[in-house]
Amino acid sequence: MIAEVPIMALYEQLTENHNQFLESLHHRFLDGDRKSALQKFENIGFPTKKDEEYKYTNLKEITEKNYNFFPKEGHNITKEQLDELHLGEEHFDWIVFINGKLHKELSRVSIENVEFLSFNYALNDEKHKEVFDQYFNTLTPEDSAFTNLNTAYCKYGFFLKVPKNVVIEKPIHVFYLSQNQEENTFYNTRNLLIVEEGAKVEVIESHHNFDETYTFTNSVTEIFTYPNAKADWHKLQNDNDTSYLIDSTFAKQEKDSLTTVNTFSFGGKLVRNNLDFIHNGQNINSFMNGITIIGKEQLVDHHTAVHHNQPNCESYQNYKGIYKDNAHGVFNGKVFVDKIAQKTNAYQQNNNVLLSEGATIDTKPQLEIFADDVKCSHGCTVGQLNEDALFYLRARGISKKEAQALLLYAFANDAMQNIDIEPLKEKISKLLAEKLEVDIEF
Repeated sequence: MIAEVPIMALYEQLTENHNQFLESLHHRFLDGDRKSALQKFENIGFPTKKDEEYKYTNLKEITEKNYNFFPKEGHNITKEQLDELHLGEEHFDWIVFINGKLHKELSRVSIENVEFLSFNYALNDEKHKEVFDQYFNTLTPEDSAFTNLNTAYCKYGFFLKVPKNVVIEKPIHVFYLSQNQEENTFYNTRNLLIVEEGAKVEVIESHHNFDETYTFTNSVTEIFTYPNAKADWHKLQNDNDTSYLIDSTFAKQEKDSLTTVNTFSFGGKLVRNNLDFIHNGQNINSFMNGITIIGKEQLVDHHTAVHHNQPNCESYQNYKGIYKDNAHGVFNGKVFVDKIAQKTNAYQQNNNVLLSEGATIDTKPQLEIFADDVKCSHGCTVGQLNEDALFYLRARGISKKEAQALLLYAFANDAMQNIDIEPLKEKISKLLAEKLEVDIEF
């Protein structure tokens, strides 16, 4: 039996570069947390396929490359290139990070009475120390290699605290761009969103690599939604084939709140989405929707968990996947219902279509219920297109290719029904049509 080759390339770089990284920071009040997190990472190491949570996702492609930890700041991204990434956002706000650094000249922020800051600025501002002490890193698990790694190395990202009863009318699009990097580059982006009682906000997040060299982005987002508040976070994942993304998002909700995380995965060589919802009050509503359309050798892995810790709460998960060529999809959705969480209503569904013999999907919806007065359902389907529906369309003069695309469009479309932002819904619809190679009028 041949021994498994240890994954050491990136592991060694991470431990060797940390002191240099700490010296590059302008603030030091998180140094203890960073060193502790790195020690935890060193004790855990990167997950392998022997770990149950990663049994279908091989990370060696990512972890056996060399990376630059200090990206070059210089870039030549034009306004025209940035405009192509927008969603018809004339009435949006946006914030642009390039090579890890916030660029105010390319951003547009019009909101008032809100602490709207880059993560790095907030870390350097003494008045925010109390906020970070209260919220930062309070939702991340102790035993996660990637969240510990992010804590050890995070420097740039998005920070927003929405005060009580403030309704932000304009969606905020957060762009993370990488360009002009001659080496593979490692980014640890960090987002912190706090939505106080009665407040409302919608955020869109997207990552884009403009280089032929690889980027590895390890992103962590913590969302806190207070009573009667509403927070929507939309992840638009449409990067190129030289990008890797590990995204870990944690949402903690208080009573009478509503939080949505939508994840649209169309691009990227390997994408892993870890999504955890924590219920900390009654009458909470949580929505998780996902659309994945990939081909070639791409892999997208969705791992979700909802922790129903209180009575009278509802959660909805609806994930659709379309896979062609040699693409590989993974869905592992978990719902935990505590013994005191009576009157829980939890819905979980994962439906998939395989368009090629080489395409595969591993799906595993799970329920762990310790209460007896609940309504919980889960299910998954894997198959091909309905031949009767296909015949019906072809009998009306529609070509086979167009008929297939129309059926697939309808199949995926219901996973975006709760998007409140019309330009985003239209953008997703256009991306769906583009990926399915069909002309659809909007």
